[in-house]
Amino acid sequence: QVITGGHYDVDCFVEDPNGRTIYKETKKQYDSFPHRTEVQGVYTFCFSNEFSTFSHKTVYFDFQVGDEPPILPDMSNRVTALTQMESACVTIHEALKTVIDSQTHYRLREAQDRSRAEDLNGRVSYWSVGETFILFVVSIGQVMLLKSFFTEKRPGSGGAST
Repeated sequence: QVITGGHYDVDCFVEDPNGRTIYKETKKQYDSFPHRTEVQGVYTFCFSNEFSTFSHKTVYFDFQVGDEPPILPDMSNRVTALTQMESACVTIHEALKTVIDSQTHYRLREAQDRSRAEDLNGRVSYWSVGETFILFVVSIGQVMLLKSFFTEKRPGSGGAST
């Protein structure tokens, strides 16, 4: 997910160890890509901002590697039904996974909103400095204009007197 920058979009691709592209998207703000690996080795992923070189972007990504281990040690080989305590543990575990996903979502939203607030704060600060400068210029101009109204212009003293 793109958190900050530009129009909140990037290009992304993922390649397997053989160089084959297994995922490619352009100008996406967020996406999810589940993939079960078939080839062992180093997988390459790249986020590109080539189309928007003037705006820097912050990208969040998350990997989940491997299968989740069972909650209870012998849960996969179990023949009988779960006890009430074991059922409660499974239910709580599922609820906690939902809470973790929600917290991640809220952290990303908070990072986006913080970036927007800081950008807005900078703009307001520059606007305030500009308004202050204009206020001083107008004030000095008004003082000079009022001063010119009250200064008497005397005629030259080089003429004849009667």
